[in-house]
Amino acid sequence: MFKILDRIAMSHYISITEAERAEMLAAIGVASIEDLFADVPAAWRFPRLDLPEPLSEPELMGELRALSDANASAHSYSIFRGAGAYNHFVPAAVDQILRRGEYYTAYTPYQPEISQGTLQAIFEYQSLICSLTGMEIANASHYDGGTAIAEAAIMALNVARNRRKIVVARGVNPQYRAVLRTYLQALDVRITGDETPNASIEDALALVDEQTALLIVQNPDFLGRLHDLRGLAMQVQARGALLGVHFDPIALGLFQTPGEVGADIATAEGQPLGIGLNFGGPYLGIFTTRQKYVHKIAGRIVGVTRDVDGRLAYVLTLRAREQDIRRERATSNICTNQGLMALAATVYMSLLGRQGMRRVAELCYHRAHYAAAQIAALPGYSVDSGPFFKEFVVRCPRPVAEINAALREQRIVGGYDLSEDEPHLGHAMLLAVTEMNSKAEIDRLVAALREAA
Repeated sequence: MFKILDRIAMSHYISITEAERAEMLAAIGVASIEDLFADVPAAWRFPRLDLPEPLSEPELMGELRALSDANASAHSYSIFRGAGAYNHFVPAAVDQILRRGEYYTAYTPYQPEISQGTLQAIFEYQSLICSLTGMEIANASHYDGGTAIAEAAIMALNVARNRRKIVVARGVNPQYRAVLRTYLQALDVRITGDETPNASIEDALALVDEQTALLIVQNPDFLGRLHDLRGLAMQVQARGALLGVHFDPIALGLFQTPGEVGADIATAEGQPLGIGLNFGGPYLGIFTTRQKYVHKIAGRIVGVTRDVDGRLAYVLTLRAREQDIRRERATSNICTNQGLMALAATVYMSLLGRQGMRRVAELCYHRAHYAAAQIAALPGYSVDSGPFFKEFVVRCPRPVAEINAALREQRIVGGYDLSEDEPHLGHAMLLAVTEMNSKAEIDRLVAALREAA
């Protein structure tokens, strides 16, 4: 029995021998492992760690349990903060399926012929995302929403090779705009359109010219406002540029899709689709585009075919070989995907279906509008007007940091402080309401805001 187990273990992992280690060191020109760290100052090379005495496993578990008990559980708070990460309901089945061993350890399918289960899950994800967005092609995902926007810009630059300008509307999440600039900082590309406070989508459109590769808008935008984008794509495309739309996947249960408005590229943060807040990640970057741009798309794409015996087979397909084997000619350095998070989104969308997605969107919409009406009636507070989905701007009578501190004492996570991103708004918070916020929670928030004024 033990010999069988030894053979199984050896087939999965064989460590290098001393002779192989010496050969590797010789190849890179050093005599020992220690020489690899010669450039690190001696005082910091192998510092003595001030650690407590070792514990047995039962003792360690007891100490860790005591530390965790001292933490405040997010489940005991009412959460009204969004700004890109939202407190949506995650069905128990999502986590249960993700914890299956064959999914939990899944990574990029570098050997697709032996990754049929992973490839099928990705194919189903792509199919569901295309159905949700009305777009023709979805890739196997990116790291997060900001990454997806940046990859959209890179793709547009490769589609329109002689154009070196990206216009990004002010309404796009400022963190995503920062990621965009970080991605493109080494390229000869001009990014404009978001410098002026209160600049509208129409203001951004006015900047689209013969040098523009892509116009990026967000709907609902960072401040929660809904926009009617019908006709925008025709105006952008008439000037030879592409239109990129960043969307909220939950909002598509009620409102116009990127496909309906003629977007060339559509991106999103997929966190609302069955992925918890998770202390900020990992999240999911949704990326979709038109069929005609498929060879310019970054990341992986899974297709389905039949093998020589007529059985269904899933394959990586429609990708330029340069993306993987000729790095100097690659259009993007993204080659992996958030497979586990994409699976979570797939399970979530499958469980809810078309009517479930609409119901979640309806709950968000109606509860957010109820909250906005109640807050607008409070002395000292006001709510910005205009159509919105689940987020809205609340003008406050004093600094948001002070109000949020008062809310925390009542176990309420208040809105996102806009003082750094939109200082022209004064004392303003961006407040998010989802299907997780009951009427009782909203009423408790309103009462706490009244006390904090």
